[in-house]
Amino acid sequence: MQLKNMRNNGMKSNDDLSASALVLFADLQDGIVERARTIDRAALGRGVDALAQLAKIFALPVIVTTVPGQDGGPARLIPEIEAVLGAVTPLQRFTTDSFDNDAIRAAIEATGRRTLLIAGVSTEVAVQRPSLTAARNGYTVHVVLDACGGISERSERASLARLTQAGVILTSIPSLAGELAADFRQPNAQAAIGVLMGS
Repeated sequence: MQLKNMRNNGMKSNDDLSASALVLFADLQDGIVERARTIDRAALGRGVDALAQLAKIFALPVIVTTVPGQDGGPARLIPEIEAVLGAVTPLQRFTTDSFDNDAIRAAIEATGRRTLLIAGVSTEVAVQRPSLTAARNGYTVHVVLDACGGISERSERASLARLTQAGVILTSIPSLAGELAADFRQPNAQAAIGVLMGS
């Protein structure tokens, strides 16, 4: 009875997050991820893979953004995203903030969801800029740290401090998996725990 009353008084279940969240992968592409200095490539790949798995398990909308490749051609995504989600069509960005791009902003708004789970490289630009804009516009924003990479330890710390001051939530794959799973009796909870154990 006490737990029921707690939920009725505003405690959130995983239904709230799974029904309200979307995932934004930003600049997880060849030529960019190699510049990350705060996470090694293998660990970044595991984090991205795990976040993609959670998106698939809980049917979260996924938006993938890229910037033009170094040769001006199409970007090449890191393989972890499509290995889980299948072929995706990235939305190309020419601005530092995804929300300044009409197509990306429209894609986010079209989901009707107001919780943004964001991952990418670099934390200081591709992650920070849309996170701050989303927070200012009333979104709940979670930065998934083990699927992000910064240019340097010092600059990433500064970005994370600015994000938290703006009300952005810093999270991790284990925390996110646990929050989404919540109730082990749910059909997808065990799959989420499997992601948690493998991350």
